[in-house]
Amino acid sequence: VQLVESGGGLVQAGGSLRLSCAASGITFDDYNIGWFRQAPGKEREFVASVSASGIGTMYADSVKGRFAISRDNAKNMLYLQMNSLKPEDTAVYCCAAGLGRATNWRTTQYNYWGQGTRVTVSS
Repeated sequence: VQLVESGGGLVQAGGSLRLSCAASGITFDDYNIGWFRQAPGKEREFVASVSASGIGTMYADSVKGRFAISRDNAKNMLYLQMNSLKPEDTAVYCCAAGLGRATNWRTTQYNYWGQGTRVTVSS
């Protein structure tokens, strides 16, 4: 199983980035997929999750209204559109796959993890 993130980088506050996650080795549409992030010196935190069908979504309060999660089951791809970025969004962002159809915010419910892509938001 592989989850490979891309799209991170350096952006100014107020800017946008789109992260991608390519999945292989799993039956993609059997899994809900999530984004998590870990800032320096902090614990990993939930960002967003999308159900196996792509219909259901869940967001952390800190990103609600600014970030949008989506998936393309035909391409085994997950996306995170991040708008109105803030310096506090600076972190390594990882995608994760959890067996099951519903969205989930608990890290313990995810079976596979990517290595992450770094996002840095300058003020």
